[in-house]
Parts: sequence; structure tokens; C-alpha cells
Amino acid sequence: MEPSSSSPSVANSSRRRDGIFVPKPSDSFVVTPAVERVTQRAMTYLDAGYPIHLTGVSGTGKTSLAFHIAARLERPAVLLHGDSEFSRSDLVGGEVGYRKSKVVDNFIRSVLKTSEQVHKVWEDKRLAQACREGYTLIYDEFNRSRPEANNVLLSILEERILNLPTRGGQSEGYVRVDPNFRAIFTSNTKEYAGTHGTQSALLDRMITIKLEYPDRNTEVQITQTRSGIDEALAERIVDLVRRVRNRLEAYHGPSVRGSVVLARVFADRTEDITPTSAFFRDVCLDVLRPARAAGDSDRESQTRQVIVDSIDEMLA
Repeated sequence: MEPSSSSPSVANSSRRRDGIFVPKPSDSFVVTPAVERVTQRAMTYLDAGYPIHLTGVSGTGKTSLAFHIAARLERPAVLLHGDSEFSRSDLVGGEVGYRKSKVVDNFIRSVLKTSEQVHKVWEDKRLAQACREGYTLIYDEFNRSRPEANNVLLSILEERILNLPTRGGQSEGYVRVDPNFRAIFTSNTKEYAGTHGTQSALLDRMITIKLEYPDRNTEVQITQTRSGIDEALAERIVDLVRRVRNRLEAYHGPSVRGSVVLARVFADRTEDITPTSAFFRDVCLDVLRPARAAGDSDRESQTRQVIVDSIDEMLA
């Protein structure tokens, strides 16, 4: 369930046209009973017509799970990554130019008639495509976009209408959302840099599933799958990382990525993973030290001691 656990992605899915892809299930995606319980709940909400919102700290597998769920829907999908520079037109589209047509009527030789028409050209962006065609929308880290850009989602999720008041050359001014349209949102918790507060009206239209770090069994399987190491070694690494994580909770300690990185680094090396190995200690300090502790001498000292103590306790 961790982001680097070879979940379905745009890269290994079937491409159609610009921005449209068909998510494919991945045999290497780790599905444990805990992951399946979350998946089943998400599928139930989507089947009932409700968008889902996967939220949690970095490294809890939000994006991987979103692709996994999208693959289970067996529908074409579009992917958006939240961006503070997004405006409404970046989501739904806008006028991109003009199309000119000219008709020349010379049916009677002595009479020449000409007429010209100029039409504004509209181009749909990915959100509008998904609404029109009934695709699955995966909006990753949507709270990195500004609330004013995401306001367009309110009528889509509640009234199932996409308003296009500035659409030139057409009279309807709106698009009825296809019944097959489904929406999957992910977000980091609001204390992360670069995120914006989300309007309550939008959150109220979603069913939010808060993801925690995976259980030990899931984390061991992910570490094995991504590194190829044996189960016993994966368990030792995971237990070490989980202990450091629990002790550094205030600084958002290492996620599952830490377990995977350590396992990959030592998968093909001859060094023993023991407290007596200076190289192993140095690698653990590099990989497991929370980035938020950098630049603060007191935090640096505290986190270093936690990691060293955990190595001594877990691997002695």
C-alpha cells in the first residue's frame, strides 16, 4: 500500500489519448486484509455515487491506493496533481482561439455572394473530459490547489452539473455529469508546506478515509516486494523503522519508504545489518532522520540518539 509498492500507475496503464488512461491492476501491489478492508469501503462509497477522499501523512499509501481503487473500477481515468498555480480554466478548460469559415456562393455567374463566420474555439481540460465521458477522476494532493480553483467541484459533486458560463459559441452553459463519473481525491494533512485550507462545503461532499501507517504485516510484505530480500531480514528492518517512527512521531518519523530504502541498499551488499557495523549505522542515520529535524541542532541530536538507541535495542 506504500507509494513505491508498484501500484497501478499512468506509466504501466493503457494509454488512450491526451490525459486519458486505463488503470491496470498490478500483481505486485501488496493487498493484505487491512488494505482490502479499506478498498472495500472505498468501492462501496463509489458504487453509491459518493466521491472518496484519502488523507494522511506522507508515506501512508494514499496515491497507491487511489490507483488501486481506480483499477478496480475498470474505467478510463484522468489524473490531476494539485498545484497552487491552478485556476478554474486549468481544470475545466477555456477558449483557446477562433475558427473562421467562409462560404462563397457563385451559383449565378453575375452574382457573387460571400459570408463569413467566426466561432470561438473551446478546449476541454481533464476535469471536463471526465465529467462528459464518465471517466474516473484521480485528483492527487488536491489541497495543493487553491480553494477558488476547486470551487468548480461543488456543483459537480452535489448537483452533478459542471457549469461552463464562459463557454463561447454554445447556449447550454453547463454539462450534465455522466452517471459513470467517479472521483478519488488524496491529500496530505494541512500542516504540510504548500497545502491550502479546503472549504468545508467541498469536504462535506466527500467521504473521507483517514489512512494511518500500515500494520507490521503489510509493511513487511511491501519491503519484501520492493527489495527482494528474505522475510527474516525484512522483519528486522521493519521493526527497526517502526520503533524509530514511534519515538519520533512528533517529527513525522520515517514512513514505509524508509524500510524499502534500507532493504534495497543492503539487498546485494555483504555488510551485516548489525549495531557493530559503522556503515549500517551511518546509512540508518541518513535514511531514517526526519527531514523536519534538519537545521535544528537540538532536534538533530535528539533524533540521532533515538536512531542509535533503536539500532542497539532491535538488532543487538
